[in-house]
Amino acid sequence: MNTPVAELFTLLVGVGIILLVATGIGQWLAAKHTGPNTSPVVDNLNARIAAWWAMVVLLGLAFLFGKAGVIILFGICSFAALREFVTLTQTERADHWALVASFYIVLPIQYGLIWYQWYGLYSIFIPVYAFLLLPIAAAMRAQTDQFLVRVAETQWALMITVFCASHVPALLNLNIPGYEGRHVLLIAYLVVVVQLSDVFQYVWGKLIGRTKIAPSLSPSKTVEGAIGGILSATLVGTGLFWMTPFTWYESAFLSLVITLMGFLGGLVLSAIKRDRGVKDWGHLIAGHGGFIDRMDSVLFSAPVFFHLVRFGWDISP
Repeated sequence: MNTPVAELFTLLVGVGIILLVATGIGQWLAAKHTGPNTSPVVDNLNARIAAWWAMVVLLGLAFLFGKAGVIILFGICSFAALREFVTLTQTERADHWALVASFYIVLPIQYGLIWYQWYGLYSIFIPVYAFLLLPIAAAMRAQTDQFLVRVAETQWALMITVFCASHVPALLNLNIPGYEGRHVLLIAYLVVVVQLSDVFQYVWGKLIGRTKIAPSLSPSKTVEGAIGGILSATLVGTGLFWMTPFTWYESAFLSLVITLMGFLGGLVLSAIKRDRGVKDWGHLIAGHGGFIDRMDSVLFSAPVFFHLVRFGWDISP
């Protein structure tokens, strides 16, 4: 049996080869569209590829440092994503303490509970205790204007950017017989399959996309692109069963579930952006917008993947 390091290295090399091919194609297309013939689509594609290189390197370094590296990486991503979300919400001075608590108390505690593997608490800490206590902190300031909207937006921001995101490093805490010491591969599997689904949807949409799925939410998403991307990523996930505790048909089922959840999550977060009148959540990642723009699919798929694997393969009491 291959070691986790060897399997992870094999996966990263495979992704690197794909990116090298994509880089070559992107540069060839850019050379064809120079001067007055510059193509915004080609420029966007190359920006996305460059951003992908940076993200793969960052994720690889996090994997190299093991549990601490993964938890720190996703904790930082949650902080940045929460900041992006909050900038689009309706906040008042009365929400100051609730927001401070969200960033500097709730978020660190959630990831601290992941570190200490306290499943009984990190699985309910935000949707129970944070959701109950934060509105109290806001209510004590006695500003009732749009109170329900303000509270709901803060709660939803925490749910999406912290609670959901924290289920990625939580995969390290699973107790799967015969899979000891290899849980980082589950994270790599989740991220690679879901993100490749986004890439494939983009490619298939550009190649054969005709029928818009939800023009008012995401004009670039098409039925053909979605079907082609989800099925292509499911096929890749099926082929990656060797790095998981799943059989090939179990891997096919889980890949289909997480790619579907990723696609639907993208639609939900697009609806929020349209409601707020913005195209992207942020501008920190060239070609990708903000952190939430890049993490949207993973945010919706991670909790579902975690609990399916925990209840299906984990033997913890």
